[in-house]
Amino acid sequence: MGIPTALESVHAGFPSAAQDYFSGDFSFDTNVIVHPDTSFVVRVAGSSMEGAGIYDGDLLIIDRSLTPQQGDVVIAALDGDLTVKRLLSDTQGNPVLHAENPAYPDIQLYFDESVTLWGVVIGNYHPQCARVYA
Repeated sequence: MGIPTALESVHAGFPSAAQDYFSGDFSFDTNVIVHPDTSFVVRVAGSSMEGAGIYDGDLLIIDRSLTPQQGDVVIAALDGDLTVKRLLSDTQGNPVLHAENPAYPDIQLYFDESVTLWGVVIGNYHPQCARVYA
């Protein structure tokens, strides 16, 4: 389903003269979901990624076809439980799942652990108006 797309960007600084022109429809399927057969949406529970702009209740778009790389925000399965963290390396080059909230510790990944990097986060929807979902 397409929704109307304005021709001009909205300014987050000083306002500009409003335009009443639209460039056509915007489809999330076409413009956001690149690999529909391997993409999923998950809801966030918790606050460990607030520093990355990911908040409790947000919806994340996950692409399982992408190979996780250093610096990506990923969904990892740790002993069967899913978690969202940033994939980094420690000083010895070992992989680490890094929380973007200092209240949460990093998770060192070891070869003997049951860890699967389940997918790469390609987008985040953070609602701005709570009454829409009431």
